[in-house]
Amino acid sequence: MNDEHFMRLTLDEARLALEHGDVPIGALAVRDGEIIGRGYNCRERDQDPTAHAEMLALRQAAQVVGHWRLERVTLYCTLEPCAMCAGAMVLARLPRLVYATTDPKAGAAGSLMDILRHPRLNHQVEVSAGLMADEAARLLRQFFADLRAQGQRH
Repeated sequence: MNDEHFMRLTLDEARLALEHGDVPIGALAVRDGEIIGRGYNCRERDQDPTAHAEMLALRQAAQVVGHWRLERVTLYCTLEPCAMCAGAMVLARLPRLVYATTDPKAGAAGSLMDILRHPRLNHQVEVSAGLMADEAARLLRQFFADLRAQGQRH
């Protein structure tokens, strides 16, 4: 199984967020070819500002591993992580992140800032960006277009 396989599954996770009106962002934590954590945005459903897809996948992965250090884990995300999620990745000693599309307004993996590769932090995360970016961006654009058509904001 390769990065594209896992990103397709990550996009499936993102679509689950649509069921309860959340921004369609998904994440998967994979270790040695096995999915050990899943998440999709649940901020609206749970009324929790930390219920980002990445945070949920990281928490689940740590429970499976039995430790906060997520060695040998790759996290797949449909959107470039925010500062909170990027900070959690550094703290978890995540070795690798693969994300689909950039987030110029809040991205903390190179767009707005680069927490994941900051030279003064005690850990840096290897980042691969752009895998299936068009599909992830299209999902997000459609979500926000639908909200605007309904006269809603997010």
